[in-house]
Amino acid sequence: MTDGGHGGHGGHGALASRAAGLDAQHAATDLRHLYDLPTGVVYLDGNSLGAPPRAVAPAVAATLAHWRQDLVSSWNRHAWWDLPTALGDRVAPLVGAAPGQVVVGDSVTVVLFQLLRAAAAMRPGRRVVVTDAGSFPTDLYVLTGVALDVGWEVVAVRPGEVPQALAAHAPDVAAVLLSHADFRTGELWDLPALTAAAHGAGALAVWDLSHTVGAVPVDLDAHDVDLAVGCGYKYLGGGPGAPAFTYVARRHQGAYEPAVRGWHGHARPFAMEPGHAFADGIARARTGTPPILALAALGAALDVFDRVTVEQVRERSLSLTGFLLECLDVLVPEVDVVTPRDPGRRGSHASVAHPEAHAVVQALAARGVVGDHRTPDLVRLGVAAPYLTHGDVLHAALQLRAVLDAGEHRAPEHQVRATVT
Repeated sequence: MTDGGHGGHGGHGALASRAAGLDAQHAATDLRHLYDLPTGVVYLDGNSLGAPPRAVAPAVAATLAHWRQDLVSSWNRHAWWDLPTALGDRVAPLVGAAPGQVVVGDSVTVVLFQLLRAAAAMRPGRRVVVTDAGSFPTDLYVLTGVALDVGWEVVAVRPGEVPQALAAHAPDVAAVLLSHADFRTGELWDLPALTAAAHGAGALAVWDLSHTVGAVPVDLDAHDVDLAVGCGYKYLGGGPGAPAFTYVARRHQGAYEPAVRGWHGHARPFAMEPGHAFADGIARARTGTPPILALAALGAALDVFDRVTVEQVRERSLSLTGFLLECLDVLVPEVDVVTPRDPGRRGSHASVAHPEAHAVVQALAARGVVGDHRTPDLVRLGVAAPYLTHGDVLHAALQLRAVLDAGEHRAPEHQVRATVT
């Protein structure tokens, strides 16, 4: 790629040398060759929709061929029935879970509803749930609906204030619902400490891992997390609308009774009994017939993690995001970086505030740098570490400099807002 104009700002040469050195240092975890990315694009929106691994299209084609050739016998011949639990066991190491505690299927919205309704039943008589006021809106929408159903009072605070909220409302707190990373700023919350705080109040710890799974080690078992959900279409690269996963700690599985009860979660699904009986173990978290083509895509995408551990991805991610912040400091010092500088508090994206953030994102995309915008004024630059280089993030910072220098974000075509931003 050729660098756009950078207004004569100093530091470019030194940054280019550092980028080359860092890319050499992290060459073993450069997995770009496993992904199908457009030529000439630096893709910094993998925290919203991950780029497709090359293995995905052949896997989906093979599943279509199985459907065409073997029809309904594919459920047995190609083990379609077992895909939700088989893929769950492949996701499990990415979240620090032993086998038999994760199942894949449904959307984050559906799974979160299931987790929260089950949590209410697992903590009867408790009438408070604590959450992050800045959570992704779906989490707040689902929680509000469940609270209306079960009679919970929702106490919404920032994660740093959770211990005080627990102290104020103990012993009436049923659950604490938090996202592992702030979807706007990329700030990583202290999962071990907040989980321990929830347990200290007798509450269940429920985590949404959508913005960290596949990018940040989570260690659910080690930290005694109770329930968790995460999506398959961001850092896991499973494709648009890829199924979510459900984690239920083994110690809770006998008591876990989701509100939506489908035949795939039945103990004897082909007995076709009129009454529901929960399956043993994590299979009880299944609902209806799963999306087999989507599961095939996700399964192929997970092959990437046969080549690299999530700990190695995290090491690469921290180097990339740290270098991106360094590039922004040198090349675009006027923007306000809102992502934490402390590596331990940083997820896998960097956000900068700009009053015309939406237009800036559109102007960057016109230059081949794809990020996204979050209201009211944030430019998000997502770092899906396996397919990005330090040279890429330097290029992105240079293009941001060029956009601002030339005022390209003020062009009329960049003022138009599409449905998806």
